[in-house]
Amino acid sequence: MGRVLIVDDAKFMRVTLSNMLQGAGHEVVGQAVNGNDAIEKYIHLQPDLVTMDITMPELNGIEATKAILKHDPNAKVLMCSAVGQQKTVIEAIQLGAKDFIVKPFDEDRVMDTINQVLHT
Repeated sequence: MGRVLIVDDAKFMRVTLSNMLQGAGHEVVGQAVNGNDAIEKYIHLQPDLVTMDITMPELNGIEATKAILKHDPNAKVLMCSAVGQQKTVIEAIQLGAKDFIVKPFDEDRVMDTINQVLHT
């Protein structure tokens, strides 16, 4: 099981992911509401995995992922995208994100992807 940092500006999405992860035995070590918050919490908490929303205020998920990977090239970042953000998801994966999950979340797909990323 992994230690996960959830990054999303929407509280509902953070709660939804948190419930899924905890229900599967993962530990949610923190939640961040924007990219700047995500970078600070990543450095402080050193999670095994980050779920990163793409569209957020202050600093978007792409820029936050770049900063996290600069700090820790081995960071495991899983992008969370809405339908229609394929171009942005491809950019994130080229930068080093490990995979992506699509909103609205399908719990089986989310857990399969998270488990796969944690074990790579």
